[in-house]
Amino acid sequence: MARKASKTAITKPAVSGAGAPMVPAGIPQPAPKEPVHPRQTLDRSVRAAMAQLSGGVSAHAFIGAWTDWLYHLGESPGRQLELIERAQRNALALTALAAGVDRDSPPPFRPKPFDHRFGHPDWQKEPFRMWQQGFLAVQDWWDHATDHLRGLRPEDADRVRFMARQALDTVSPSNFPVLNPEILAATLASGGQNLIEGAANFAKDFYRTVTQTHDPAPEGFRVGQDLACTPGTVVFRNELFELIQYAPQTAAVQAEPVLIVPAWIMKYYILDLSPHDSMVRYLVGQGFTVFMISWTNPTAAQAALSLEDYRKSGVMTALDAVGRIVPDRRVHAVGYCLGGTMLAIAAATMARDGDDRLATVTLMAAQVDFAEAGELLLFVDESQVAFLEDMMWDQGYLDRPQMARTFSTIRSEDLIWSRAVRRYFLGQQDQPTDLGVWSADTTRMPARMHSEYLRGLFLENRLTAGRFAVEGRVIALKDICVPMFVIATETDHIAPWKSVYKTQLFTDCDLSFVLTSGGHNSGIVNPPDGDPRSRYRRGHRPAKAHYEGADRWLNTAETRAGSWWPEWAGWMADHGTGAAAAPPATGAPDRGVFPLCAAPGTYVFQT
Repeated sequence: MARKASKTAITKPAVSGAGAPMVPAGIPQPAPKEPVHPRQTLDRSVRAAMAQLSGGVSAHAFIGAWTDWLYHLGESPGRQLELIERAQRNALALTALAAGVDRDSPPPFRPKPFDHRFGHPDWQKEPFRMWQQGFLAVQDWWDHATDHLRGLRPEDADRVRFMARQALDTVSPSNFPVLNPEILAATLASGGQNLIEGAANFAKDFYRTVTQTHDPAPEGFRVGQDLACTPGTVVFRNELFELIQYAPQTAAVQAEPVLIVPAWIMKYYILDLSPHDSMVRYLVGQGFTVFMISWTNPTAAQAALSLEDYRKSGVMTALDAVGRIVPDRRVHAVGYCLGGTMLAIAAATMARDGDDRLATVTLMAAQVDFAEAGELLLFVDESQVAFLEDMMWDQGYLDRPQMARTFSTIRSEDLIWSRAVRRYFLGQQDQPTDLGVWSADTTRMPARMHSEYLRGLFLENRLTAGRFAVEGRVIALKDICVPMFVIATETDHIAPWKSVYKTQLFTDCDLSFVLTSGGHNSGIVNPPDGDPRSRYRRGHRPAKAHYEGADRWLNTAETRAGSWWPEWAGWMADHGTGAAAAPPATGAPDRGVFPLCAAPGTYVFQT
C-alpha cells in the first residue's frame, strides 16, 4: 500500500536499559524570552500578579459585560416593565405558597436539572420549603433579567447571567447550617460530631490548597495497579509523550491497529480506568491492537511547546512509530476531547499532503468548530486571553488548579457548593471512584500551546473559517476522505453536543454520528455492562450528502438502549481488512522502536 511517511525522526534510546529516556524527536527547545520594553515587562508582571490573585479571571472582561448589560437594560423600558411584572408574579406565587393555597400542587419553582442542593426530603417541610422557594424565585428572576436584549452582545448577556448565578449561589440557604434541614438533622443525630469532622476536612483542604499538595490515591485506586492496569509496554518515548502498545488478548487480531490520541489537559487513563471501565481493555478484548499516547506533564522549561509540536512531534511521530511496528497497515485513529481536535488537524493536513495512512478517524467529545463551544466561551475574549497569557508568561504554563476552577464554576451548584456542604457541614468524606481519582490527577498546559489554542481555535475559530495554517499552508477539514465516527454526549458542558454535531457541516466524508447519554467523561466511559440507563442515537451521513440540522436529526433519530462501544468496534472492524493471523510483536527493534518499560510508563506518574 502506497503511503507518504512523516518526516519526524524516531530516535533510539540515548542510554541502554528499560525506561531509558529518548532523544527529543523534533521538538524545539524553549527559546529565551524576546527582549521587550522594560515598561511592558512591568505591565505584564503586574497583570500576572493580579491573575494569580484572581485565579486567572480578568476583572475587565466581567466589568465590561455588566456595563453593556446595564446600559442596554437602561434604554429598554419594555424589558424593565417585564421584570417588574416577573417580580410581582414570583412574589404572588410565594405569598400563595405561604398562605397554603393549592397545598396539593407542586411548588412553583424547581431547581435546575443539575442542581442537587435541595434533594433532601426535609426541604419540602416548612419553613425550609419557603426558604428554598424564595431562593429559587430570585434565581428565576435573574435568569429572565439576563435574557438577551436587542443590541446587547450575546456573550455579555451570558456572562452577566453566569456572574449573577455565581453570586446567588453564595447565599443559597443550603450553604448555612441553620437554614439547611439536612445539616440540622445530621447535627442532632451525631451530637455535633459532623461539624467537628467537617472542620477537620476544611483544615485539610485548606492546607492542600495553600501548599499545592495532593493526597496519594486511595487504596484500590492506584495507577498501574488498579487504574491504567491493562497489560502493555512503552515502546517509544520523546520529550512530549510515551507510546504504549497494549498486549493482545486474542489469538488473532484485526489487521489495522488503533492509535488513541487523548487530551493533554488530563492524564490518558480516562480511557483505561479500572478493568470494568477500560475502553482500552475492551478494544483489545475485541481483537484490536491498541496504541495509546501518554503525554508528558509539562513544566516551565517546556513553555515554548506549540500546537504544531503536539501535532508533528506528538501525533505524527506516534503514527510513524505505529507504522514501524505494524508496517504497511492503515491505522484507525481515535481522538478524545482536545486530542480529537488535534487529530482532526493532523488528518486534514495528511489529506492535503497525500498521506494515506489513516483507515478511519474517530472523534470523541471533540470540537472542530468553536462558535457554540458552550459556557467555556464565557472565559474567552481578548481581555481574558491576554490576562491568561501574562500569567503563563510569568510561570511558563497554565497550572492545574487554574483549569480545575474553570471547569468547576461552570457547574458550581454541584461541583463546589454541594461538595462543600457534604465535606464541611455533614462531615462526609468523598467516596473514591475511578473517574474521581482520574479527575483529580490534573496536568499543566504549556504557555505557548495554550495561547495558540485559545486564540487560534476558541477566540478566532480558524479551523472551520479556512484560516488555520499548518507549515505555512491552510488546511481544510473537507479534504478528509476516510470514514469518520463522531461521538457527542447529551449533557456535555465542555463540548456541547450540537457543537460536536457541526463536524458534519465542515466535512464531506462518510460520517457516522452518535449522541450518547451522559456527560463529557461519563458518556465516553460507557462499557457495555455498565449503567443500565445508558442509551444512544446513531445517524449516518453518506459522503457528499446534504447537511441536516441538529434539531431535525434529533427529532428523527432512533434511541437505542445500552452502550455505543460495541457499535463503534463493529464499525471499525467493518472498515478494516479483517483479522490477521497473529498479533504483531511488541516494538520493532530492527526498525528503531524499542520496548522500554511496562505500561503505564513513567509520564503518567509526573506531578
